[in-house]
Amino acid sequence: MSMRFFSSTVISLVALVLVGCGEQQVEKVEQTTEPVTDAAPVEIQPNLDDPYIWLEEVEGEEALAWAAEQNALSIPRLQGDPRYEEIRNEIEAVLTSDDRIPSPALINGQVYNFWQDDVNVRGVLRRTSLTSYQTDNPQWETVIDIDSLAEVENANWVYKGRTCLHTDPSRCLLRLSDGGKDAVVVREFDLENKNFVDGGFVVAEGKTNVDWLDADTLIIGTDFGADSLTTSGYARTLRLWQRGTDLDTAQQIIEVEREDMGVYFASLMEDDSTYSIVTRRPDFFTEQNWLVTGQGELADIPFPIDVDVRGVFGDQLLALMRSDWSPNDGDIYPAGSLIAMDIEASVAANAATNVSIVLDPSSNDALDAINGIGITSDSIYVSALKDVSGQLMRVQADEDGWDVSPVTLPENGAIQIVSADDYSDTLIVRYQSFLTPQTLYLVAGDAEPVAIKALQPQFDAEPFEVQQRFVASTDGTRIPYYVVHAKDTPLDGSTPTRLTAYGGFEISRTPTYMSAQGQAWLKRGGAYALANIRGGGEYGPEWHQSALLENRYKVYEDFIAVAEDLIDSGITSPEHLGVTGGSNGGLLVTAVMVQRPDLYNAIISAVPLIDMLRYHRLLAGASWMAEYGNPDIPEHFDFIAEYSPYQNVVPGADYPEVFLWTNPKDDRVHPGHARKMAARMMEQGHELIYFENAEGGHGGGANLNQLAQTQAMEVVYLMQQLAD
Repeated sequence: MSMRFFSSTVISLVALVLVGCGEQQVEKVEQTTEPVTDAAPVEIQPNLDDPYIWLEEVEGEEALAWAAEQNALSIPRLQGDPRYEEIRNEIEAVLTSDDRIPSPALINGQVYNFWQDDVNVRGVLRRTSLTSYQTDNPQWETVIDIDSLAEVENANWVYKGRTCLHTDPSRCLLRLSDGGKDAVVVREFDLENKNFVDGGFVVAEGKTNVDWLDADTLIIGTDFGADSLTTSGYARTLRLWQRGTDLDTAQQIIEVEREDMGVYFASLMEDDSTYSIVTRRPDFFTEQNWLVTGQGELADIPFPIDVDVRGVFGDQLLALMRSDWSPNDGDIYPAGSLIAMDIEASVAANAATNVSIVLDPSSNDALDAINGIGITSDSIYVSALKDVSGQLMRVQADEDGWDVSPVTLPENGAIQIVSADDYSDTLIVRYQSFLTPQTLYLVAGDAEPVAIKALQPQFDAEPFEVQQRFVASTDGTRIPYYVVHAKDTPLDGSTPTRLTAYGGFEISRTPTYMSAQGQAWLKRGGAYALANIRGGGEYGPEWHQSALLENRYKVYEDFIAVAEDLIDSGITSPEHLGVTGGSNGGLLVTAVMVQRPDLYNAIISAVPLIDMLRYHRLLAGASWMAEYGNPDIPEHFDFIAEYSPYQNVVPGADYPEVFLWTNPKDDRVHPGHARKMAARMMEQGHELIYFENAEGGHGGGANLNQLAQTQAMEVVYLMQQLAD
């Protein structure tokens, strides 16, 4: 049997990794009392005026001129620092080094990889055999060169992935972005012949979702003109598009409400059967699913609205539960569990049929949460967490239901499913920890995992150690966090320390190998801290759901508790503590800045949300209302206004000199957030640094050179604020 599985839409948090020899031991430190601080939260009244709304015009002449004026100040300040070039070169050397593991995608015995380096700045899609991939010098065959394509077409292409036909995986739909935007151009490509298909499917730029129904038919959601997009900016309709016909004439098969997040389609293959599933997403954490029948009709799949469908195995549809479910007033399928349901029988009966629990972390003392799913031809693999450390479980069907067995891999680190082959019982997983670089393991059926790629460390980890600490938040909840620092760190509060977190959208932050930027920071005397605050998925659905909407304040309380514990422990002090975050993490660090400016001396807020009373009206913002709330609802307005940084920054407060950066190609989080915050803070007399790159999208860099530049600027800023 073979199948494909859904991948959730999440913000990817990736560190470059290599491999060391041993397993990293992590000291665990428990702090059972609330940290003590003399300072009280800042008492503020939200300022509802918005004189800088003109900065929301992304490509507006005045807005771009304003950004250029800020760059004229920030670039000399940071890039003019005598340490900048050395740091940028150091980071770029790691980012573009050949000493990196090519990330593999398994397809029927072949390995595909997208590779960027100092020669292939935009990158090449290439392939080799699995046997060759396991050697020290794989024989790569280039499939498409994005640098050459961009030059020939005089375009600023950024590769954004592909969707391939399950019956012929060489026939794919390539996604190409202008400068890193989420919006893409879609073009049909033949991987075997290495060319765009003459007369093939082509879709103009848009936030398109598309998959194959069969070799000559797509189901597509894109911008069809007036009233075809939701308020979140995603497709409101799906159409059935036959090869050789005009897209505008394609048959519409579903239309959802304008206020929904969007509607999507995925085609899953199981043996000789294809399960085509249409998904309506009312919001980020709910979905309504239909099976496309052989007659082209939509048959309801009887799952609860807050389910997270993950794929097909045999005749079973797999899903993660976000809440307890009792479909027949009988057995309860707990929140956080992975369940299976007979898809065809359930659709035929219009009722959940033959439902079973595949894996339930709540009934297993060794597990806290499920972190990822990989499905091969014969097995389901589950990556799971226990106090944020990774584990891997293999699940197989047997006469009694499901047989679950652990897969032996190193402990005290992150375990990520990299690729599962639809066509064989083959899986590749990645192990790493803060000081142990990446190792890839091949898991093939019943055989023991084999390390197939293991690189030498990128820096000397011997002088450093890792602690996992736990601290009580304001309400007593036990919050874990990691600290990486020199073994001889004096506990006198003098260590420059970078604290980061995310705290949203069910995203778990795990102990991954120090990035090129992180290495540069550690080697210059800094410490690094990662907080696993609520809002993420580290302890299952409740960890996320406990910090939604009116409870958002808990995210900030958790982060502040960690900051205070770092200070109370003697590792650092407010003078030497900086906090950094991007996107939702950018909101986090600016929110705690306005609440507790006494705790920090540096704030990096990258591609951030900041104006939370208008976020839902900007780009994809409406899609996140299930996380933050709807400011148009009075009671939601009230609790959002209490923490929204743009409304709560005030003159006279002693904020650290904040570093805000974004770019106009970010079509997910509007650059107006960072622009308006910078303008307001400058008007109020606060010192800050604002930088706006010309491109990069929400990832912050259209290529590795740009990433090195921005990351080096961040390190220089932190050194100026925390170490000088």
